[in-house]
Amino acid sequence: MDLRKLKTLIDLVSDSNVSELEITEAEGKVRIVKGGGAMVHGYAPAPIYATAPPVPMGAAPVVAAAVEVVEAGHTVKSPMVGTFYRSSSPGAKAFVEIGSVVKEGETICIIEAMKILNEIEADKAGTISRILCDNGQAVEYGQPLFIIE
Repeated sequence: MDLRKLKTLIDLVSDSNVSELEITEAEGKVRIVKGGGAMVHGYAPAPIYATAPPVPMGAAPVVAAAVEVVEAGHTVKSPMVGTFYRSSSPGAKAFVEIGSVVKEGETICIIEAMKILNEIEADKAGTISRILCDNGQAVEYGQPLFIIE
């Protein structure tokens, strides 16, 4: 789904009385939920259908809050919006695991964006201490992917 379209949908939900919106297109499904002080959205492949639950009258608008957690070590961040993959193909061995020693420039994951597989390389040598994304998870620009110590 186009990033501009996704942002428009999020803005529409936050400015309306709708508490949840789910839209499905050929390339996947987007679900936007408003409530509890934060706005959550997800993306996953799915069959084509769309539903919207009833909305209670007088629902208060919710402001999205961002919390940044600072990790010890060097953080490798996503250089683009896309889908995070730990290996080159389904069933293949992951590029790195926790405890893997990596060299600067070594491929550590793939981010698929617009049907293009982009190899993401370690920008620092060290040991992978944390993997912050799940395989197949949608990631945003600047989102932390790995911690290298």
